[in-house]
Amino acid sequence: MKPLWLIVLRHTTARCAGGMASLLVAAAFVGSVQADPISAERRASLDHLLRHDCGSCHGMTLQGGLGPALLPEQLADWDIDGLVAAILAGNPERAMPAWDGLLSDAEARYLAERIKKGVSN
Repeated sequence: MKPLWLIVLRHTTARCAGGMASLLVAAAFVGSVQADPISAERRASLDHLLRHDCGSCHGMTLQGGLGPALLPEQLADWDIDGLVAAILAGNPERAMPAWDGLLSDAEARYLAERIKKGVSN
């Protein structure tokens, strides 16, 4: 799996007008990624997002719908970093939105860890 900074660099290079601008954006992003603790209130908001926003495509119980199931057995071959990258970068070919402007790396990691271990009903 490619490191997140490389995915971000490619993503910003494709979107920015100049190569130098893309490097600055990528450097600022990589420099801002920290292991910020997530408050209990924010974790509750993220759990709600997982159930409702992710669930709108992946099924309200995350067992699949328009998008694939987000169950531990279906994600066995995915590592946490790969899931974080998928959440942040999205997949336009499969209508998966990019959450990189809405979630921090730590928040995406929290969601990845939740779906990797299984979300109980």
